[in-house]
Amino acid sequence: MRVALITEGTYPHNHGGVSVWCDQVIRGLSEHEFEVVAIVGSGSEKPEWPVPSNVSRLTPVPLWPPEPPPSIFETRRCPATYLVGQFLETLLQNGTAARFIGVLNDLFLAAQHGDLRAAFNSSEAVEVTLTHMRESSLESSRGTPDPAETQRPSMADAVQALTLIEHFLRPFELPPRRVDLCHAVSNGLAVLPAFAAKWQSGTPFLLTEHGLYLRERILAYHPGSLRPHVRSLLIRFFKRLVEAGYQMADYIAPVSRYCELWELRSGAERSRIRPIHNGIDPDRFPFAVDEPGDPTLVFVGRIDPLKDIETLLRSFALVRETEPAARLRMFGPREAGRYAARCDDLIESLGLAGWAVFEGRTDEPATAFLSGQVVLLSSISEGFPFAALEAMACGRPLVATDVGGVAEAVGPAGLIVPPRDPAALAEATLRLLGDAQLRRSVGQRARERVLAHFTLARCVAEYRDVYRDLVFSCPLWQEIVASIGASHAESRKVLAAQ
Repeated sequence: MRVALITEGTYPHNHGGVSVWCDQVIRGLSEHEFEVVAIVGSGSEKPEWPVPSNVSRLTPVPLWPPEPPPSIFETRRCPATYLVGQFLETLLQNGTAARFIGVLNDLFLAAQHGDLRAAFNSSEAVEVTLTHMRESSLESSRGTPDPAETQRPSMADAVQALTLIEHFLRPFELPPRRVDLCHAVSNGLAVLPAFAAKWQSGTPFLLTEHGLYLRERILAYHPGSLRPHVRSLLIRFFKRLVEAGYQMADYIAPVSRYCELWELRSGAERSRIRPIHNGIDPDRFPFAVDEPGDPTLVFVGRIDPLKDIETLLRSFALVRETEPAARLRMFGPREAGRYAARCDDLIESLGLAGWAVFEGRTDEPATAFLSGQVVLLSSISEGFPFAALEAMACGRPLVATDVGGVAEAVGPAGLIVPPRDPAALAEATLRLLGDAQLRRSVGQRARERVLAHFTLARCVAEYRDVYRDLVFSCPLWQEIVASIGASHAESRKVLAAQ
């Protein structure tokens, strides 16, 4: 098969669990040919992953490439500008999912003809957007006590909202992929190329969700990050887009049952959902036969707000009040520069310098896990984290927050605590640090759980089955098979006559 694997902000330009998964799937399904369609920021990003030999093409899709600023308030009229008004109606006037998908289809066609940017950058689009924003503001002000939401939208609000959404729709400018299957690695912007291929050629579309895209967008666009009316419009856009992804996907493969529940709540059909848990190669993560003598805690993951390193550090400060010899080793890339600097300041203010240390990214996560007695995971958002599975395979007991599919992954092989609760995280950590027998028994259960449920071989086999089912059940393949069957039947008649 020829498969378009569509990513947003991950593989092959960034590290992290989703990128690990992408590499696993491509290498594991080596009989297929992949094209990676990577939605990126500026287009200047360099790949961090060596692409396997069965990747025939890497197509970056930059949302914010270097270019001259758009000519806002263009005097010429763009034929596609009317679509902006229809698009806003579906967002602000509670249009149906089908209506939103229909408007997206029209926007895709406009993008293919080179009209989308002009439509969103026209003075007429600004006026229409401002009108819709003000009407929506008047409606919402009747039921909200938030003064920010009742402020009159400005022309600057309309321009900023149009600019952001136009850039988010840039994937529609990409020619539709000529492949047998589109596999979007997340909901959101990654589904746009899959929509295009389905509209153009009826290409089957598989959606894998590693986390809750809409929730993470809400966390990213927190109150204060944008002007209130701009933020409100963007959140509505992402909500509609996520719902459209569930409607358009032929198959949805969340990495956890937790994600499945949210998908069902957002309108996905149960019959099209098949959870496929992440898996690892247990041979790469040997079971620990011993542990360091000093009380050592380990974190492996990105230094990023979603990992909530601040709660981890505050928890560690509480641990040291009881266990003053404890150390915290944190392995992971510092991709969020401002956040990492904030964590550095917190280490100093809590008096943890020299005790809590950022070790940088490691190419040998097993070595990182084996360097500690207890592994900590303090995230506020997760899908089905590889760090948890890898720590479990190494036989290291885990203390993790109850978010996403974490509890589903860990089961009885670790301690689960509420997110953003330093005291609860510290209490569970001290319980394990103070009981060597408990650490050993929990670690043994963790290894057994991975071998029973979360191996890479099982994960890849399930995706192989889904690929086959989707491609061979699509109308185009059924026509080909029927044609071949008819041709063979005619040949048999000729041979029989001879």
